[in-house]
Amino acid sequence: MTDETRDGPSAGGASTGSIARRLEAILLVIEEPQSLVSLAAAVSAPVAAVRQAIETLVDDYDGRGAGPRRGFELREVGGGWRLYVRAEHDDLVSEFVNTQAPSRLSQAALETLAVIAYKQPVTRGQVAAIRAVNVDSVVRTLLARGLITEAFADPETGAIHYGTTDALLVNLGINSLDELPRIAPLLDDGSAGFDAEVVR
Repeated sequence: MTDETRDGPSAGGASTGSIARRLEAILLVIEEPQSLVSLAAAVSAPVAAVRQAIETLVDDYDGRGAGPRRGFELREVGGGWRLYVRAEHDDLVSEFVNTQAPSRLSQAALETLAVIAYKQPVTRGQVAAIRAVNVDSVVRTLLARGLITEAFADPETGAIHYGTTDALLVNLGINSLDELPRIAPLLDDGSAGFDAEVVR
């Protein structure tokens, strides 16, 4: 792909390079994969131009252009696009993040972890609805600590569903989630979780 193709005008008037740079800014802050339509709305560009810019970024990050192959990649998951660390660097990043992270979790992190443990697989939106607060940063912390993981993406909405990892079991000193205590005496059981209604 030539510079002219990469930076030439798109159908909407803006150059592919300009759209790609705006896309990068959005991709750096999103938590879940975003569809081409959502990305197009975010950068105020036609879907066709965004698709072309995405292809340009994928080629760039994969080292098919003039630059080197990056340590991250732009990947389509569940019908949406998001930046991910390349698989070969997972161990390196996990080790680094774990050595930087504090040994104790905040109360907010503990509460969010409890919701995920009992309700998994569960989306960030569902956790936020249960806790009635934004949980984006807390979920990032739990992912970085290796206590939760992205289980799968909803094929229709692209929403990521989270679940706990074996690291949580190790930290709790249990062999399986079946050993978790019941949530509360007012709730039916762990499977009913936070959706259960309190009988007055």
